[in-house]
Amino acid sequence: MAKATKKQALGRGLSALLKDPSNDIQSAKDKDADKVIGNIVELELDLIEVNPFQPRTNFNEESLRELASSIKELGVIQPITVRKLAFNKYQLVSGERRFRASKLIGLATVPAYIRIANDQESLEMALVENIQRQDLDPIEIALSYQRLIDEIQLTQEEMSERVGKKRSTIANYLRLLKLDPIIQTGMRDGFISMGHGRAIINIEDQDVQLEIYGKIVENKLSVRDTETLVRNYNSSQEVSVPKKDKPALPKFVKTGIKDFSEYFGHKIDVKVSSNGKGKITIPFHSEEDFNRIKRLLQREK
Repeated sequence: MAKATKKQALGRGLSALLKDPSNDIQSAKDKDADKVIGNIVELELDLIEVNPFQPRTNFNEESLRELASSIKELGVIQPITVRKLAFNKYQLVSGERRFRASKLIGLATVPAYIRIANDQESLEMALVENIQRQDLDPIEIALSYQRLIDEIQLTQEEMSERVGKKRSTIANYLRLLKLDPIIQTGMRDGFISMGHGRAIINIEDQDVQLEIYGKIVENKLSVRDTETLVRNYNSSQEVSVPKKDKPALPKFVKTGIKDFSEYFGHKIDVKVSSNGKGKITIPFHSEEDFNRIKRLLQREK
């Protein structure tokens, strides 16, 4: 706790500098700008507004509380980044989770890097930094890439350089935006993965996409099962869930299962996976039957 307090105290002098209206820093060329820009400054939370360009729209409350608990114990280890709007007025560029968590536990100040940027630069910084640092869901990432294309006019090649991702990876995210909005919501809520989405996108008809999405959720299909379903549809134009072949029971199970059934007086069910692991299920029909089976098991101790 002491280390965190000492670290945050380093920016106190810079904070006082920012509160001097006669020395209001508006550009990198202004007096004392080099003392503030790029350095960690203790900034009052009340002077910071959230960034309207923030690509993240969902903030998990439980996750925020966990982060708030960590900040309460250790302090804000990684400073947020803000841009200066006017005297005593700042806007978040990145670090909104840390900002929200700090407010949650009633902190008065937070360590921050101060940047001076126009709206377009701020948007690009917010989008790029969030893509790189935050745990965004696939649709939020795709929307961030799309905003960089629409509002900053970046090409996929330029985005690849900015965010350190392959162009093919960026293209795969952008293709997700062609999915029906219901499916996009399902991906954001964790009902399906990006892999499922990439398989579904090979179907152009959004009604069929939705039908396949329903089958995935209902039958808990894996990505591989979904890819098979899509291939089958493309060849037959019918949405049918691929049947899974049950692994053949090993010989030692086939020969031993009869003894199990005779001993317990019930038909015993045995399931064996492809890796050789299995599960034995012993049914019972009443409390008396359950106690009978229990006595049989205890007899073997």
